[in-house]
Amino acid sequence: MTLDRLRPVAERGLTPFVAAADRLGLSPDGVSVLAFGCAVAAGGGFVVATPTAYVLGSLLVFLNGWLDLVDGALAREQGVESSGGDLLDHALDRYADLAVLVGLTAGIGRWRLGLAAVTGVLMTSYMGTQIQAVGVGREYGGLLGRADRLALVGVVAVVAALAPGLAVTLPTVGDIGAVAALLGLFAVVGHFTALQRFWGAWSDLS
Repeated sequence: MTLDRLRPVAERGLTPFVAAADRLGLSPDGVSVLAFGCAVAAGGGFVVATPTAYVLGSLLVFLNGWLDLVDGALAREQGVESSGGDLLDHALDRYADLAVLVGLTAGIGRWRLGLAAVTGVLMTSYMGTQIQAVGVGREYGGLLGRADRLALVGVVAVVAALAPGLAVTLPTVGDIGAVAALLGLFAVVGHFTALQRFWGAWSDLS
């Protein structure tokens, strides 16, 4: 299960947004930076960890994901696709992931769990780009791709806003709340997804 497989479907709905960005004079790199700014702002909201901040963080996370699609489509529309732009996009995506995860972690003060989540997420993304580097092609597969993670963060942030108590404590697992459970999911499934991607590429190369 991965929403990244739906990228071609989502990209068909980008036309008005790409056109608007083009009319505003935005460059693909500018959109990438704007997307990164949304992620940093979302992370700041998650640090505050109030219901309003969680809602704003959720909206900004979804906006980050959407703009991450727009920048590539805008580059193709303007005919300015480049390796430099791709490098900037991937670098900012990784820093955006860190900003969101650190924000979620700081908001609940579960630093060890946050560290485990960060390593899982970064290894998932690293494996995708490393597979591309060895010539197999960009790999978006596995249990949790970036689109899945952003969607889950957005949903859990809304849950935390509507029911603040659930952000800290879930009835079935004591002092582990919804946000901590999400970080734990990213830690476990992130590493599993990285291994999935590695094994698939290894099989293709063998």
